[in-house]
Amino acid sequence: MPWFGMDIGGTLVKLVYFEPAIEDGPATTEALERIKHYLKKNAAYGQSGKRDVHLQMDGVEVGGIEGTLHFIRFPTSEMPRFLELAKAKGIASLASTVCATGGGAHKFENDFRTQVGLGLHKFDEMDSLIRGIHYMEAHNSRECYYYSSPMERCVKMPYDFSNPYPYLVVNIGSGVSMLAVRSPTEYHRVTGTSLGGGTFLGLCCLLTGCETFEEAIELAQKGDSTHVDKLVRDIYGGDYPKFDLRADTVASSFGNMNCKARRDAASREDLARATLVTITNNIGSIARMCAINEGISRVVFVGNFLRVNPISMRMLAYAMQFWSKGTLKALFLEHEGYFGAVGCLLELMKACS
Repeated sequence: MPWFGMDIGGTLVKLVYFEPAIEDGPATTEALERIKHYLKKNAAYGQSGKRDVHLQMDGVEVGGIEGTLHFIRFPTSEMPRFLELAKAKGIASLASTVCATGGGAHKFENDFRTQVGLGLHKFDEMDSLIRGIHYMEAHNSRECYYYSSPMERCVKMPYDFSNPYPYLVVNIGSGVSMLAVRSPTEYHRVTGTSLGGGTFLGLCCLLTGCETFEEAIELAQKGDSTHVDKLVRDIYGGDYPKFDLRADTVASSFGNMNCKARRDAASREDLARATLVTITNNIGSIARMCAINEGISRVVFVGNFLRVNPISMRMLAYAMQFWSKGTLKALFLEHEGYFGAVGCLLELMKACS
């Protein structure tokens, strides 16, 4: 049978496919070979589906079986096309149930059943996330990293995450959830915010006319948010030393846009950058307060908002270090948004072992 774990989010579907090194049991069916061939021969599926080849993990063991993990993503808006493809490839002839997590596991359950003939075995989103993080860290020695001198040289450095507890995980997808993790089985959701990756993309589409996350990030990389935001220096003429507020600190996001001349001068790139800075600063501020309240010093940022988004990672790393005076550390993981799907796959393999 095909080994899949799916995380169906509000913006992206993340799919992890485990390919055993040696097929065990009866001869491989034609349908299974067809699926394997289709997944492995392509790095792109249609216009929007992608296999993240650089994240592929060879020679890993899942459920006592050695093989390769493949990581695939596509927009949730393309779910109808995915269901058509699943039906055409005959997945229902290989399995009666697919394991899934995320809100879409509930939203699309009836579509899977009526259109493809597949049931969805649903797993809790947060349980799957934590399970996936712990598995990936244990099987990839370079999974976890941090940034040294994040706003200067910004050097990416490996971090030993073998003894991580406690830590705060900040999962940035369409929205944001923050969980305090104190052991493999002891964790709880602290809080969250609706202002996440979906907000960034939605606002960028409205303000700049872009269509994709990649396009929005590309615009932001070329922009200057200080043309849009009101800074401390715009109010005080320089630093505000009493409260350690530097002149370039944002005092009011989009605060300069109440002036027509400033609006006319702001480019699409500036608006995209200001939107990214606004969302990132808000997430960083909430994460810092949660970590302090929970008595936690390590903050792990995950989620597809961080994909192809070095600006936000540097900002988060700097914010954790600067505003905490070095008591908090921002950590990042290579497989960013795939942990829920990995956790789901692990449950499937456990059930079948």
